Amino acid sequence: MSTQLSPKQIVNELDKYIIGQGEAKKAVAIALRNRYRRSKLSAEIREEITPKNIIMQGPTGVGKTEIARRLAKLVKAPFVKVEATKFTEVGYVGRDVESIIRDLAEASVRLVKKERFDEVHDKAERATFDRLVLALYQSYKTKHPDMADDVVRDHIIEDLKEHRLDNEIVEVEVADDAGSGPMQMLGGGMGMEINISEMLGGILPKKKKKKRLAVVDAMHIFMNEESEKLIDMDNVSAEAIRRAEQDGIVFIDEIDKITGKGSSGSGHGPDVSREGVQRDLLPIVEGSTVSTKYGPIRTDFILFIAAGAFHLSRIEDLIPELQGRFPTLVSLNSLKYEDFVKILEDTENSLLLQYSSLLKVDNINLVFEKDGIEEIARIAVLANETNENIGARRLHSIMESLLEDVSFNATGDHPVIDIKVDKKYVDEHLVNISKKFDLGKYIL
Repeated sequence: MSTQLSPKQIVNELDKYIIGQGEAKKAVAIALRNRYRRSKLSAEIREEITPKNIIMQGPTGVGKTEIARRLAKLVKAPFVKVEATKFTEVGYVGRDVESIIRDLAEASVRLVKKERFDEVHDKAERATFDRLVLALYQSYKTKHPDMADDVVRDHIIEDLKEHRLDNEIVEVEVADDAGSGPMQMLGGGMGMEINISEMLGGILPKKKKKKRLAVVDAMHIFMNEESEKLIDMDNVSAEAIRRAEQDGIVFIDEIDKITGKGSSGSGHGPDVSREGVQRDLLPIVEGSTVSTKYGPIRTDFILFIAAGAFHLSRIEDLIPELQGRFPTLVSLNSLKYEDFVKILEDTENSLLLQYSSLLKVDNINLVFEKDGIEEIARIAVLANETNENIGARRLHSIMESLLEDVSFNATGDHPVIDIKVDKKYVDEHLVNISKKFDLGKYIL
């Protein structure tokens, strides 16, 4: 997907997966388009333009995380989602906020690496087949002693391509990664992770060891090894850092949980600690340089999207400096009955499609009728009104209960069975749940 999409096109793409929440979609679409606009400016002006970070306020399950996640996929941008509650003020036990940027660097490297692997896929596959032919040759030759060597090779490659040998066990030589994991650097409090094998990779050859593996597993390992031989990791790291800096998106969830609301002014306690996390976040969001094992990353142009329910606090309870770094504030609405119907019917890869696809494997053909979908939506609304409002996530628990008997009894060794999920079916299978939620409306 191109980063040159107009804001309207971006919203149209998001509409395929998220129902409603037009204000939030519009805000992120403008932020994304502004990145493209900025990239077309002169270097002098470009340095002056920073992203307009966004705070989303709204109850759980209404699409905050999904908007950010889909946005990153739309433009193939490095993306990390973190929970603000997982971090602690510098000097306390726990994760420090700079690890967010190190996680973003890792995500960016994975993204670029996959692209490079795709580019060399054909060459890596040929080298992988050559290695597997050597591993499988002797057993093939034993079974077909009169077959010429080149014919044996052709047969093995054909069987590999058709996955007929996936479960066959072979003895192969692979790189030994034992003892070469990341080690914590001592001193300085940087929290940097350094991989000793990477540092010495150009000096010491990698150790090899023999393993007995299924062909499908050996193929996966060989593909990675051969692909890495064909790409320039220095180039990958440089491109990954560039993308993290210019295109990276950081989604900070539950930011409302680190507000210092209610501080007694005693100078210690949870409120002070939460405010400390905010103050540690501030330089990252404002723009600083964070050291990673791939190189330093400037955070000035990373797009930060924060989100929280703000049930017990307000956005104004964040420290003023941090509020100032999130100039775009958008509110997301609670889901209504009509929204639940659209989520079930209109979204790509909807829950109905997911469950239908799963059960089709066991010869169950689910047919969802309109009145059945509407009844599922009605129960979801009642459930959220009488219990904790968890938004669209409520549909997952309802669908599990609705199809529990079918999922349990389906075996796949029977002819195709058509099951019509209409209002009658929903009422029969969710009778206890429906009654409980109907009565819950009258309990004070």
